[in-house]
Amino acid sequence: MSAEHKDPVDAIIGQWAAVRPDLDTRAMEVFGRIYRLSRTMGDRTEKAYANLGIARGEFDVLATLRRSGEPYTLSPRQLSATLMLTSGGMTGRLDKLERAGLLRRSPDPHDRRGLQVTLTEQGLELVDRAVGAGLAVQTQALSALDAEQADHLADLLRELLLATEK
Repeated sequence: MSAEHKDPVDAIIGQWAAVRPDLDTRAMEVFGRIYRLSRTMGDRTEKAYANLGIARGEFDVLATLRRSGEPYTLSPRQLSATLMLTSGGMTGRLDKLERAGLLRRSPDPHDRRGLQVTLTEQGLELVDRAVGAGLAVQTQALSALDAEQADHLADLLRELLLATEK
């Protein structure tokens, strides 16, 4: 393999091969790259969101409401379950987003003890801009592959994810 096609994972694999030639490092090659890609793309996407004044966790709340469809309303419990957050963690995010005018909390008309969380117009506009900004960063990185390669990679990763979630 030429030096221009080697990445940091290749160096790690080479070091292991030198000291432990008995190891099958194929899994390390795959998951090491997935981990590094995830971290790099997470950082780049975070930066795109930060340019809009929100962090990843705040984006996740806004995006979950947006994906729910009109009227962009969910209960705090539904949000917590979707985002796998404790109620305390969710409350902190909701407080911050409500203070920023991006969502509002109101009594649930069907449950006297419950609340509803709804995107405001400002929140809807911001999350639409943020999802576009995040996708632009990801699309730019994915442009290293042609469409067929990207589709094939997505299919392989889906198979791997499904196999690990069993």
